[in-house]
Amino acid sequence: MTEQEIKSLVQKQRRYFHTGVTLHTDYRLRALHRLRNYILTHETDIHAALKKDLGKSSTESYMCETGLVLGELQYMIRHLHTFSKEKTVWTPLAQFPSRSYKKPSPYGVVLILSPWNYPFLLTMDPLIDAIAAGNTVVVKPSAYSPHTSAFLQKLIQDCFDERHVSIVTGGRLENTCLLNQHFDYLFFTGSQSVGKEVMKKASEHLTPVTLELGGKSPCIVEKSADIRLAVRRIVFGKFLNCGQTCVAPDYIYCDRMVKEALIREICRQIRKQFKKVPLEQPDYGKIINEKHFGRLLALMEPDKIVHGGTSDPATLQIEPTVMDNVTFGDAVMQEEIFGPILPILTYDTLEEAIHNIRALPRPLALYLFTRQKAVVRKITSQCSFGGGCINDTVVHLATSEMGFGGCGESGMGSYHGKAGFDTFSHYKSIVHKGTWLDLPMRYQPYKAIHDRMIHFFLK
Repeated sequence: MTEQEIKSLVQKQRRYFHTGVTLHTDYRLRALHRLRNYILTHETDIHAALKKDLGKSSTESYMCETGLVLGELQYMIRHLHTFSKEKTVWTPLAQFPSRSYKKPSPYGVVLILSPWNYPFLLTMDPLIDAIAAGNTVVVKPSAYSPHTSAFLQKLIQDCFDERHVSIVTGGRLENTCLLNQHFDYLFFTGSQSVGKEVMKKASEHLTPVTLELGGKSPCIVEKSADIRLAVRRIVFGKFLNCGQTCVAPDYIYCDRMVKEALIREICRQIRKQFKKVPLEQPDYGKIINEKHFGRLLALMEPDKIVHGGTSDPATLQIEPTVMDNVTFGDAVMQEEIFGPILPILTYDTLEEAIHNIRALPRPLALYLFTRQKAVVRKITSQCSFGGGCINDTVVHLATSEMGFGGCGESGMGSYHGKAGFDTFSHYKSIVHKGTWLDLPMRYQPYKAIHDRMIHFFLK
């Protein structure tokens, strides 16, 4: 689309929003039901697109994308009427007689910029929340996942009036044209570098933003951990989608006393989950494109690889790879890996681990494996991170009952469930004053007794 066409689309959506049709919860519910039915009918098409883009199996596609989207839809459909209600709050006696309440209201025209690594989930989830809150939405999926983007285009065109929800496909040119428009809210999922540009563009219109970014999410393995169970769950979370997951454990940070046992178990568990030759397994995915494939190979130092390291440029696959004797100064520790490479670092004391984690940019996720409650309290209170798990990985984002998002360098704002509805809503604070009584103390001329009376009523 040209810049003029994009500008016209945004104007068209703004006019539609101003008709007030999206303010009605029944209208929103019909849109959500229509979307749910379409996904259920076209589940095979979604999985086929994800297979072409990322090599995902149908099981992984349902577990990590389609199933989570259907869960978010069901949750929002069930709770929408409750979320949309005004909420009465306590009113100071000085405001008598009146009622104070908070009224959720949609922002207006929303732009959602989604990434390529979970192209269906990370487009649909914020879209569901934005629709539920009553906004009109322009969706811009990633050009790096073309097959899923093509399906999303068909889905949106089949399910929605373009004045309500529309899609813009393409690459950087379209992104730039979109960011030049005046939206009422921007929602971006992707890299920190692009997130900075999105925020910069949003500032020109004073547009509020949610940024879902990433970072080097640590996985701490404390000496009391159940090593076998910990490794099973770490291998699952790290190599899911070939490591191309924003909340994947980026590196293991373990007590030096358990490192050797941990490495042995990781190698064993990789062979168990991915067989002797992972690249020959039909359910093992691929790196999204040649650019990222080459970047990942450059991070792998051959003399530090203790397992894996094999790659196939023809299929853009890299087998699960483990690196030992890694330091914070190594290349693999200078950027988010976003691939199937697992560095292992060690610490001697928990205080040392906390100090080093706090010295790094705040991560999107943190994982801790331990049997000690005191260790849990120490890590979760002293380390700053978006969210995470104790004795598991990744699964904290799979619930609509908790908001998901980063902090600091890993993002701002959150979504999923009620948090998602709140993100795409502005809560108006309103005092509705009665007219049958008008207390005189606030009007001039003032008298000395007024100060004491006002203090009494405001207590």
